Amino acid sequence: MASKIEVKDLLEAGVHFGHLTRKWNPNMAPYIYMERNGIHVINLYKTVAKLEEANEALSKIAASGRKILFVATKKQAKDIVADKVSKINMPYITERWPGGMLTNFVTIRKAVKKMASIDRMKKDGTFNTLSKKERLQVDRLRAKLEKNLGSIADMTRLPGALFIVDTMREHIAVKEAQKLNIPIFAMVDTNSDPRPIDYVIPANDDASKSIEAILEEVTKAVAAGLADRKNDKASDKEDDEDDFLDTKAVLIDEDDEVLAEAKKAKKAKAVAAPKKVKADELTKIEGIGPKAEEALIGKGIATYADLAKTAPEKIKEILTDASSTMAHLDPTSWPKQAKLAAAGKWDELKEWQDSVKGGVE
Repeated sequence: MASKIEVKDLLEAGVHFGHLTRKWNPNMAPYIYMERNGIHVINLYKTVAKLEEANEALSKIAASGRKILFVATKKQAKDIVADKVSKINMPYITERWPGGMLTNFVTIRKAVKKMASIDRMKKDGTFNTLSKKERLQVDRLRAKLEKNLGSIADMTRLPGALFIVDTMREHIAVKEAQKLNIPIFAMVDTNSDPRPIDYVIPANDDASKSIEAILEEVTKAVAAGLADRKNDKASDKEDDEDDFLDTKAVLIDEDDEVLAEAKKAKKAKAVAAPKKVKADELTKIEGIGPKAEEALIGKGIATYADLAKTAPEKIKEILTDASSTMAHLDPTSWPKQAKLAAAGKWDELKEWQDSVKGGVE
């Protein structure tokens, strides 16, 4: 995880400046420190606490292999987001938010595939067989698709989370994410409503320095999660190689007394210390975010097989007890998805998720 965030750094970046007091949203009252010269001042100690909480969750999502979609179409933020997010290989939207980007994801994917189709035409020579006018039209279409959707070309499924700069401007994105139970992380200014946001980061969302300061910390956390995932994969590969070599050695000389004793000791050790069941990545089930996953594991539902056997009513009860902000989640399809995941039918699961708009039937 990245180094601890300092209040001084946020203060220098102007993260504490809110909006005019007459434009405030009363629901932001817990995050406001004071009023000065008709402007609300944000409590940066709460900003630091909320930012660290959000970073921990984002790092976990990145480590699980899910994509995090960054959304910032305002002029002050678009270049900063494009620069920092592209470095960690995450999708982002900095032009107009395409209506139905999440709720009608299948259609958006068709538009992205259209770009790939045009690229193939240029490679195989089909493009050169078109008339001059047709080539011009295709080039214009390709440029338009690249501008609006080029940054999400690698996002083949719904994202694991959304990070939004200015929730008032991106209210459509917020509504779509809510409908599909996708966790929302956002910079929330004093004029915005924090209630629909799962992870609120109270901050000035108008100044480019403030946006850059928050994005710097957030992208560091995501990068740390990606690094953890890479290390875990390397570790698992080494373990598999060790197991293979152990098995091979036993097969080559099964009667060797030293190997037999070692095998016996290994078995005795295994009996003395039973292997702990490793939890599955429940966030691969559409609708399950980090908080929901933590609540389920806390109640002993740690694997896809466990989730597949659990009734939706029981899951709903667990989520309600864990946190009131998660009571709106709809777990009806989770056991069905978990059954496919437990059977290793990932392609079938992905196809099903896409066809029913992220697992919400």
